[in-house]
Amino acid sequence: MVVGELVRAELRRVDWASLKCGCGDSAEHVPLLFEAIITAETPRDMIGYTLDDHVEGDTVIFECTPPAVGVIMAALAGDLSPLARDVLLQTLLFVAAGSGDYALDTTEGAGLGDRCRHHAQEGFWGLVQIGLTGTAEDAETVADICEYFKLGGDKAAFYQAELRDRVRAKTKRGRRV
Repeated sequence: MVVGELVRAELRRVDWASLKCGCGDSAEHVPLLFEAIITAETPRDMIGYTLDDHVEGDTVIFECTPPAVGVIMAALAGDLSPLARDVLLQTLLFVAAGSGDYALDTTEGAGLGDRCRHHAQEGFWGLVQIGLTGTAEDAETVADICEYFKLGGDKAAFYQAELRDRVRAKTKRGRRV
């Protein structure tokens, strides 16, 4: 796979060097991590390239997380391998799980979860599309992301139920696709 123009633009839009990464350094290396994940053809191609402890770490989010969510949403809107889509959805799930409870007393940490939620909300329809057309695991992950981020406003309950019904239907038939 190739890195699409939307993702490249979103990566260029951010001054990554000015942001703190979860590893403790500047986030200047985060675009390289995204490019490696998106272009990987096998899990082996991803060895050494992970968003864990850079964009999120055990559901803890960092200064670079909100713009990284913007990149994830841009990538999910494009053509991705199932491998890359899974990695990005899982990262988004961990961010969503952590961002609801994450609030630092300092000005630096205030609002990180809200900014992540805002980027994810902008891509709500794309997430729902992935959940309705992807695998049962995708549907479950997207339903959880929507729940944790409280995405979709008045539509949220309907689409979460649709996604969860899809998971149950696939599981009931004995085949999780």
